Amino acid sequence: MPRPTQAKSSNQEDRILLAMQAIKQGQFQSVRVAAASYDIPRTTLRRRIQGMTSRRDSTPNLQKLTPYEESALVQYILDLDSRGFPPRPQAVQEMADLLLSERGESPVGKNWATGFITRRTEIKSKFSRKYDYKRAKCEDPKIIQEWFSLVRNTVAKYGILE
Repeated sequence: MPRPTQAKSSNQEDRILLAMQAIKQGQFQSVRVAAASYDIPRTTLRRRIQGMTSRRDSTPNLQKLTPYEESALVQYILDLDSRGFPPRPQAVQEMADLLLSERGESPVGKNWATGFITRRTEIKSKFSRKYDYKRAKCEDPKIIQEWFSLVRNTVAKYGILE
């Protein structure tokens, strides 16, 4: 299911295409009238008639990784996290640079990892802290139970003998 903003922009994109088609067919005398009747910004319609691409169509050209590479990177991050070793943003950036070097592309920028984490809703960044024995003794066992479930699932998944 698309996010509400995606649905709204998709709806507006459809109205822009309809307005452009109506102008080409001569149903409207001016861009202003067509924009008002289709409830779209006049400047957007004018720019699209002049040949500018939509933001949705131009955004993939600005992304360094392909959608398949991004989804593979997300899966790898989630896999590391499920094993109890969530990568830091610097490690995510190094993974992306490795993928790009395989294709002979230049590395990503210094703030790429932050934008990637923000753009992908499946992952999020948060601070981790050391977990030592003294702290574990003082905390609630219900909270600690999640960590033990993670260890139990990992042992079962990979067939590790105890």
